[in-house]
Amino acid sequence: MKFLVTCSAALMFAPASIAYAQTEEPAAASKDEDAIVVTGARTILPITALPLTVDILGGEELQQQIAVSGSIVDAVSARFPSFSPTREKLSGSGETLRGRSALFAINNVPQSTPIRDGSRDGYTIDPFFIDRVEVIYGSNALQGIGATGGVVNQVTVSAPTEDGVSGRALLQESAQDGFEGDAMGGKAAALVGWKSGAFDLTTGASVERRGVFLDGEGRRIGVDGTQGEIQDSDSWSVFGRLGYQLSGSARIELVANRFELEGNGNYVVLPGNRLTSLPTSSVRGESPGNQPANRAELLSLSLIESDLAGGSLNAQAFFSRTRDIFGGGIFATFQDAALDPTRKLFDQSVNRSRKVGAKLSYERAAPGLENLIVTVGVDTLRDRTAQTLLQTGRQWVPETDFRSIAPFLQGNLKMMDGAVRLVGGLRYENVSLSVPDFTTLAFYGSRRVEGGTPKFDKLLFNGGFVVEPVQGLRGYASYAEGYTIPDVGRVLRGITQTGVRIEDFLDLQPVVSNNREIGLEWNRDALEASVSYFWSSSKLGSLLVRNPDGIFDLVREPIAIEGLEISIAWKTPIQGLTLGGAYTRVEGATDANDDGKYEKDLDGANISPDRMNLYADFGRGPLDARLAMRRYFDRGFNSQPEANDFAGYTLLDAAIGYRLGPQRILASVQNLTDKQYVTYFSDTQGPNDNLRYFTGRGRTFTLTLTSDF
Repeated sequence: MKFLVTCSAALMFAPASIAYAQTEEPAAASKDEDAIVVTGARTILPITALPLTVDILGGEELQQQIAVSGSIVDAVSARFPSFSPTREKLSGSGETLRGRSALFAINNVPQSTPIRDGSRDGYTIDPFFIDRVEVIYGSNALQGIGATGGVVNQVTVSAPTEDGVSGRALLQESAQDGFEGDAMGGKAAALVGWKSGAFDLTTGASVERRGVFLDGEGRRIGVDGTQGEIQDSDSWSVFGRLGYQLSGSARIELVANRFELEGNGNYVVLPGNRLTSLPTSSVRGESPGNQPANRAELLSLSLIESDLAGGSLNAQAFFSRTRDIFGGGIFATFQDAALDPTRKLFDQSVNRSRKVGAKLSYERAAPGLENLIVTVGVDTLRDRTAQTLLQTGRQWVPETDFRSIAPFLQGNLKMMDGAVRLVGGLRYENVSLSVPDFTTLAFYGSRRVEGGTPKFDKLLFNGGFVVEPVQGLRGYASYAEGYTIPDVGRVLRGITQTGVRIEDFLDLQPVVSNNREIGLEWNRDALEASVSYFWSSSKLGSLLVRNPDGIFDLVREPIAIEGLEISIAWKTPIQGLTLGGAYTRVEGATDANDDGKYEKDLDGANISPDRMNLYADFGRGPLDARLAMRRYFDRGFNSQPEANDFAGYTLLDAAIGYRLGPQRILASVQNLTDKQYVTYFSDTQGPNDNLRYFTGRGRTFTLTLTSDF
């Protein structure tokens, strides 16, 4: 199911309500557009009212793609060309949406850590507990700070609708060519719901073991001992929801989630050789120190009242915390002659973050102006984060306190019986950081930094319009401003100057990105097609730049990005068969010397390659099947050595499912042709780094059995 949602960039400052939109290919549900809601868009208006591109992946389509790809972030990357190829590792550093960072959320609760980005946002909940994923494109402030590229909102499974007990169970087995024991994995999960009158309860658990990964030539793929691995890891998750229907229009519910993934450390890296195209591999061995791991906990309390004084109220309060352990090494960055004059000191880092926040919005027609829908609200967030060195207890990033309060106002005016809509609004971001006095590591010169409480504020504007001259044809244009702060931890820990005062340290200035977009959509009869063109800029952007240790530092430079997105889906005369495709082209550059000319290409850590997707979907009766191709086109960078040019590659995935009453069996294959390729991130970074010359996963078979009861 795919149809372009024209969601207003204006909407980015709207309420915490609902609206649902586009997935990659059409489905029967798209016939009733007004019933489709996108919770991440934070409004109850129909999709025809909103001028922004949105994709939805949900239901059995989502579970099918997860079976093929293995995770939410890999599923989103596989389906939607504007999302970059993933690293196929635990870290999402360098993965972008429209050339900028995406904000991951669960039920609109942000999963990012703005002070010290651990890049583990895509692994904070088991996909078994996700009903659908909403991808909202473009710089915006829909969910507050962080969405300079867009929002990836994961909506958890819905509450039971009928009295009694219901549920779902899953058993899954995966293997690669050769069906070798250490390359096999398995998963078991169950979810049980109970409803009695106004009260409902849902609870579930999952456990998964992943084996090693093999590339297209049957070699073990190299382990990333620093950033963390998906292969050779175990994860478990628990999920719960308590709900109570206060009245016919009001509901209160409490959602809790805990997810933990930890590497087993059974393999160590075997260096490759970029000059001879020999990829990095792995051999059996004991990995030193604590194993890379990710733990995320979430508690969210929400109240929805859809009939309050003629409007809709949505209130949410949440608490979340994360702990990200990174692998260690004898890195130059960690050396301190006072601790080990031989410069053989082993260390590793850990991020600890805790967030509390609230979202409040109210939406209704303006009194006396029924065609004008007005939304008012406020978002608040407090985040406390520190990064320490686990083995020696040293402070790498001091415990920093982030506070944000953001009131907003939004309007949506229907004109000419809905053929034209004007949308506009504003959001006031008021942010403060509290940084204590601290001393940088010896590697940076043991610089004494004077702490402080810098404050930033910005009034963000948005506006747009939607026109629908005839049924099925829609056009839109929008302007929106996104707002985030740079990775504060990377900035603070990398200070090498003397006499720095946090109060006036310019590198902490926020990133304000301006997103402009125009689009056209056709959605009628058997054909759905859309085209959109976007361009965005930021006067003080945020770039990842790799240092000799392989650790990324932050550089602030002006950035300009532009791109084209095209999609088409055709329901063929053959019953149940849909053919479609999508194409994205994106270009980005920086103004390195601040002369007004954008002459330096964004590299592979900051922008994705051009890409085309083609697919065939078939569904009739109990049978469903999918064959999909992803073509990543080659790309060169004038900002990097020729050795880091991207060669491009093509991947094929396939899946076939069959439903027998409440049971469904699904057989899927990732990388059907067993293509040997170097991952995009590895191919475009570190021309002399033989420890991170990683190949991608070869042909992988997954068999999944689900049962509803």
